Amino acid sequence: MARSAMIRARTEPGLKTEVERIFHKLGLSCSEAINLFFAQVTLKKGIPFDVLLPGRTTLKAMKEVEERKSVKAKDLNDLFNKLGI
Repeated sequence: MARSAMIRARTEPGLKTEVERIFHKLGLSCSEAINLFFAQVTLKKGIPFDVLLPGRTTLKAMKEVEERKSVKAKDLNDLFNKLGI
């Protein structure tokens, strides 16, 4: 099948550079990766990964990271206890 349909999209230059670096390590070009994504969309009849809004716990953790809050613990069990896990 001839591949002649053209797709044009805009993205941030830094994001593009990082993605291209990852694709290169995987042995893929951007075009091949997009075709792979499109094939998966066709097979799954939708986006081939979960697209979700973050929950309350995730939002809290993201805010803490942004505020650079940290938890100090003496070992893994102590950390889990302090995190309520």
